Amino acid sequence: MEPLSHRGLPRLSWIDTLYSNFSYGADDYDGEGNEEQKVPPEGSETMPYIDESPTMSPQLSARSQGGGDGILPTPPEGLGPVVEAGKGLEMRKLVLSGFLASEEIYINQLEALLLPMKPLKATATTSQPVLTIQQIETIFYKIQDIYEIHKEFYDNLCPKVQQWDSEVTLGHLFQKLASQLGVYKAFVDNYKIALETAEKCSQSNNQFQKISEELKVKAPKDSKDSHTSITMEALLYKPIDRVTRSTLVLHDLLKHTPVDHPDYPLLQDALRISQNFLSSINEDIDPRRTAVTTPKGETRQLVKDGFLVEMAESSRKLRHVFLFTDVLLCAKLKKTSVGKHQQYDCKWYIPLADLVFPSPEESEPSPQVHLFPDHELEDMKMKISALKSEIQKERASKGQSRAIERLKKKMFENEFLLLLNSPTIPFRIHNRNGKSYLFLLSSDYERSEWREAIQKLQKKDLQAFVLSSVELQVLTGSCFKLRTVHNIPVTSNKDDDEAPGLYGFLHVIVHSAKGFKQSANLYCTLEVDSFGYFVSKAKTRVFRDTTEPQWNEEFEIELEGSQSLRILCYEKCYDKTKVNKDNNEIVDKIMGKGQIQLDPQTVQTKNWHMDVIEMNGIKVEFSMKFTSRDMSLKRTPSKKQTGVFGVKISVVTKRERSKVPYIVRQCVEEVEKRGIEEIGIYRISGVATDIQALKAVFDANNKDVLVMLSDMDVNAIAGTLKLYFRELPEPLLTDRLYPAFMEGIALSDPAAKENCMMHLLRTLPDPNLITFLFLLEHLKRVAEKEPINKMSLHNLATVFGPTLLRPSEVESKGHLTSASDIWSHDVMAQVQVLLYYLQHPPISFAELKRNTLYFSTDV
Repeated sequence: MEPLSHRGLPRLSWIDTLYSNFSYGADDYDGEGNEEQKVPPEGSETMPYIDESPTMSPQLSARSQGGGDGILPTPPEGLGPVVEAGKGLEMRKLVLSGFLASEEIYINQLEALLLPMKPLKATATTSQPVLTIQQIETIFYKIQDIYEIHKEFYDNLCPKVQQWDSEVTLGHLFQKLASQLGVYKAFVDNYKIALETAEKCSQSNNQFQKISEELKVKAPKDSKDSHTSITMEALLYKPIDRVTRSTLVLHDLLKHTPVDHPDYPLLQDALRISQNFLSSINEDIDPRRTAVTTPKGETRQLVKDGFLVEMAESSRKLRHVFLFTDVLLCAKLKKTSVGKHQQYDCKWYIPLADLVFPSPEESEPSPQVHLFPDHELEDMKMKISALKSEIQKERASKGQSRAIERLKKKMFENEFLLLLNSPTIPFRIHNRNGKSYLFLLSSDYERSEWREAIQKLQKKDLQAFVLSSVELQVLTGSCFKLRTVHNIPVTSNKDDDEAPGLYGFLHVIVHSAKGFKQSANLYCTLEVDSFGYFVSKAKTRVFRDTTEPQWNEEFEIELEGSQSLRILCYEKCYDKTKVNKDNNEIVDKIMGKGQIQLDPQTVQTKNWHMDVIEMNGIKVEFSMKFTSRDMSLKRTPSKKQTGVFGVKISVVTKRERSKVPYIVRQCVEEVEKRGIEEIGIYRISGVATDIQALKAVFDANNKDVLVMLSDMDVNAIAGTLKLYFRELPEPLLTDRLYPAFMEGIALSDPAAKENCMMHLLRTLPDPNLITFLFLLEHLKRVAEKEPINKMSLHNLATVFGPTLLRPSEVESKGHLTSASDIWSHDVMAQVQVLLYYLQHPPISFAELKRNTLYFSTDV
């Protein structure tokens, strides 16, 4: 076979891959609640890895080998043409054989890239170095790691394909390959610097120029040629092409793998991880992603796009925002009639030369942003969860597709409303010639990403300009084809076979961080996704005046269908003049941020899984493990009658001769003394080691407990109180009354509900009732400070409801078993019960007991 030149084949671009990987028709709404017709993009096409027409030859098409692999491999002998589409396992073998052959070429290419690295390093320490060590490390960054990953993958896959058996399992190999994509993230982030460094070194050093212009790549074993020549620039692009290639192969493997085959769930998981990775990394590296030319005559490229909520005319609008190399454009989808192609309508644009970020203290106060009440947001979540369950039931009973589509549409409407009304973090941009624009984001992470992407482009020599109506029309018209984010980020836009995410508790230890250039006051926050947006769940203590903080703090984070964990590292600001007028909070500086996918196979083990996340040159070391909701809330009575944790509340109060356990009184008193204005009190996790230390002191009845409480971080004290209630042998509102609470909260008639809910309180044992009423009044006092601590009655009910009210194991056996169903059917109702009492006028123990005769129906 004749070798092909590097430029002889069409390169498989990132944008093409994303078109093939993600479904169209996600923009069902134009950003203002108007439904749109679903039309595939003009000129778009799916991109199968293999030509599957009946006349197909066993050789892979030139396009599938795109990216200029140098030589088109011939699949191993013994693979005849696949005539019948039903022969899935034969097709599977064909896909794997072709991929294995291209993997061999890829490894040879990486070897060729690594070949000059050793001699270059050897000369770096001599009196006449070709390159410096720093230049070598920049150009060849992560290549050795990528080579080792793929060599191991190839060595394990090769014997399985060569000694083919229809029952062979290899999904774990692809899953492991996908789990190591973090190395590619680091490579991609460094890619442009590597190219620029290589180019500068070539210009200044003839010896390196000769090396980089003609690298020898070993040809495959069955090729007539011994090697092919290729440039270093072309080889450095190979890892970028390879990720998209692997994702396409996973698509085809899944297509030809029976659902009951052991590989199927593993390949599904690998595909999910790969797709999430592809959609999350910077996609501005492909030279083909161009729109029109800039005023300077350069090619204008799309750098970033995504859906943001804009405050426009005092209401929230969902916009699709496009960041080009010299302009930021805010658009919405236009309504189109059936059969017409979708188009974007430009709402406004700002040339980057005119775009400024007002500092928080300089910005004008925002017009009043209407915040949706927490209980309305929670109601939307309940509706979404209930609709998911209905869709699952319809599918299980093989119901009508029309009914399923109707339910899906309702679910989309609720998810869209939730997405529109959840964000609260202000992101303001200003046109130096006049108008300001305000977006609301769900996380500091997104705000930082957009700000950094814009500021990076503003470092170039940009010119101000005004687009003519024709130029604006051309630019807006290009948005549809260039966009990388096709779908509003809601679950109803996901494939039916996508993993639902994790439900339960993620235990995370934030160990330490390195890579800071100067001493600072540093802390980290942890975020997880929930219902399409991210929520801050934990915060480490501030480690003062250091370049190497050692937090070693453990947190327990509740997951609601979560798929990603984010870690953000901040420098604490103590300057009270730096207050953001949009939300009246002091602005801390983000030093770095990173995100990892919560791979169920990795985290669902009993052992801790240690990892490092890289962010802007900073490395944060952390460990995590996952506990399912059932396991984490399982009550285990204490075998000892001393101590307080795991001991019946009646035993503790009798021993202490108290009405409310000492631990509850002391924790409540301390929280009210110095934590009632703490943002996210009871929601933000305390450090697990601190909580365990407090638990041990309370259990030992140590006299030093008051001293320890006064020195302890208030979030740890709040966490200790929650842990006490969680570890009671039975929940505070008792196993016996659980079904009655569930029935009572579901009553429609307000009078009947009032009678039932009050009667249930009377039925509680006295220690349980008095403690519950004591906690109730405390939580109401916390909620009075909601403008400062951001903890509404509904937030507090969400935190405490599942802890105070929980079905017994006997009760659970008759319940739905899937994690998402447990959340939607049990936890939502538990939250509603506690919320009912929190919203009720003050309840007096004596008054309740006096009214016992008024309502005496058996429970």
